Amino acid sequence: MLIGLTQRAFWCRIVTNLPAMATHVRDVSTAEFPEAVLQRSQEVPVVVDFWAEWCGPCKVLGPILERVADEMDGAFELVKVDVDANQQLAGQFGVQGIPMVVGFRHGAPVSHFTGAIPEESFRQWLDELLPSELDHMVDEARDAVLEGNLAMAEDRFRGVLTMQPDHIEAGTGLASLLITRGETEEALIVLGKLAPTAEVERLQAAARLAATSGSDIGDLEAKLAESGSDADRIALANALAGKGQYEPALDHLIAVVEAKGERKDDAREAMLDIFDVLGDGHPLTAPYRRRLANALF
Repeated sequence: MLIGLTQRAFWCRIVTNLPAMATHVRDVSTAEFPEAVLQRSQEVPVVVDFWAEWCGPCKVLGPILERVADEMDGAFELVKVDVDANQQLAGQFGVQGIPMVVGFRHGAPVSHFTGAIPEESFRQWLDELLPSELDHMVDEARDAVLEGNLAMAEDRFRGVLTMQPDHIEAGTGLASLLITRGETEEALIVLGKLAPTAEVERLQAAARLAATSGSDIGDLEAKLAESGSDADRIALANALAGKGQYEPALDHLIAVVEAKGERKDDAREAMLDIFDVLGDGHPLTAPYRRRLANALF
C-alpha cells in the first residue's frame, strides 16, 4: 500500500509539473472579446469563428479551422464565438449567416467569409491575412524605433517602400521619422502615395504644420501688427501651430473665418489641419469645431 501511494504521488507530481500544452483555439464571450481579439490581434492575427451548436455547416468548418490553427502553431489564433450565447457581439459584426469567419489584425477586422469552405480555400484566405515578408520588415523597423536605432528603422521602411510604394504602415512610419527631422516636403511626397486613411491625413496635417515651425514668431507678429491682413494672420497662426501653440493659433484662424474675408477658406483648412493633429479627444477640438461651424453657417 505504501508503495502504491508513493507511485501515485510520484505520477501526480510529474503530471502537475508538466508544461501546459499550447493551444491556439479558445471559446470567447462578449466580455472577453476586447482582450482576446482586439488587443491580441495587435500582436498576432486572430481568426474569429462565429458559430452555433445547431449549425450543420459550422460542424464541417470548425474542425478544419482548429486543425489548421494547431498545425500552424501560433501563426494565428482561433477564437470561437457562439452566436446564441453572444447575440449582441454577433450583431455588432453584422453576422447574418453562419459560419461566418472574420480575420483581425492590429485591432480591426480586415477580411471575412461566410459558409463552410474547403480547407484549401481557407488556407488561401489565411495567406492573405497572415503577415507578409514586408510586414515583418515593418515590425523590425518599429522595434528599431523603440530601441532608438532610427537609422535602421528608416532603412527598413525605405526597403519596404521600394518594393511597395503604397504600403501604409511603412509609409506612415517613414513619414513620422521625416516629420520629426523637419523633412516635411519628402514626408508629404511619401504620404501622397498612400491611401487616405485617418492616420495618413493626420500626418499630412502634421507635416504642413511642421513646415512652418522655423518661422520667427516675433517677426510675424510685427508684420501682422503693421498690415493687419488676413494673410499675415494665417501665416502667424500656422507658425504658432507648428511650434505647438495651438490655442493662440486657433484664435487667429477663427478670427479670419469670422471676418468672412477672401482668406476664409484658407483659415478653415488650417483649422482642420490642427484638429487632425490634436484628435477628437483633445480639449481644444470640440469648442473650436463648434465656433468654426457657427462662423461658417
